[in-house]
Amino acid sequence: MAVLICGGAGYIGSHVFSELSKQNIETVIIDSLEYGHKEAIKECKNFYQGSIGDADLLQNIFKKHDIDSVMHLCAYIEVGESVQNPAKYYSNNLVNSINLLNCMIKANIKNFIFSSTAAVYGEPEKIPLKEEYRKEPTNPYGDSKLALEKILNWYGKAYDFNYVALRYFNASGAHPDGHIGEDHNPESHLIPLILQVPLGKRDTIKIFGDDYPTPDGTCLRDYIHVCDLASAHIDAMNYLKNGGKSVSCNLGNGNGFSVKEVIDVARKVTGHPIPTEICPRRAGDSSELIASSDLAKKLLGWTPKITSLETIIETAWNWHKNHPNGYNDK
Repeated sequence: MAVLICGGAGYIGSHVFSELSKQNIETVIIDSLEYGHKEAIKECKNFYQGSIGDADLLQNIFKKHDIDSVMHLCAYIEVGESVQNPAKYYSNNLVNSINLLNCMIKANIKNFIFSSTAAVYGEPEKIPLKEEYRKEPTNPYGDSKLALEKILNWYGKAYDFNYVALRYFNASGAHPDGHIGEDHNPESHLIPLILQVPLGKRDTIKIFGDDYPTPDGTCLRDYIHVCDLASAHIDAMNYLKNGGKSVSCNLGNGNGFSVKEVIDVARKVTGHPIPTEICPRRAGDSSELIASSDLAKKLLGWTPKITSLETIIETAWNWHKNHPNGYNDK
């Protein structure tokens, strides 16, 4: 039996592929390469370039390979862009995803692992966030993810279909051996943006707001290492294969670090002063987003292994200093 990773050439998808390969699990990847990188999955023998909106391609893949589980990691993820261009986000994150689900059901594939997001919650009522808390996304990106979670719930009831929706908090870091890492264009994640300063790609790092109701006035976030996210996908797959019921789970470390704290750790790791620039708040930024991952630990048997912020940033720095231009560094 094989696993299909949709978006397997992306940041998180390539780390999932690496972990599956390490466990000698047969893997098939579909990726449009709009944002993914073929270089990140050089060892993949079953790669298809294309979109999950292409029903003919999906049906061909399902006929050719004995797939029993599908991992879906090919959404558009830029919050600001989703506000400016919601049609792009609903077309890909929702319409194309429904096409994938319909093709799976036609092929009688029952197990689905979905890359969801903490953005489904919107502005949190209480911290740490638990799965049953109110969900009111503040942007089309989060709304598209929550909408698909709702669709999965109804599909599960109607079609004997099982899923795990994994609500990521702040994915970060790179593979400890340095062979794959984060390469987004444009980059929007805090840690790689900070590391662009010691790389000489920017003079300062902007801090958007220092007047939040937090200990140092900057936003608090829960950083989860990308390899721990990858292992959660495999734990979720095994959970479903062993008869587990459909569920949505948070994935985080349960610790909040402020923007200023992340910058301070990056200074320590890189040995660079990393000057900062205080800017006005950005619309839609929550003051604090920290996960309770108790459900994932209890049901999936998942435990994050790389929990030190310093170690997370060290793995990211190892990747970026050796690949300052990402996968374009041959």
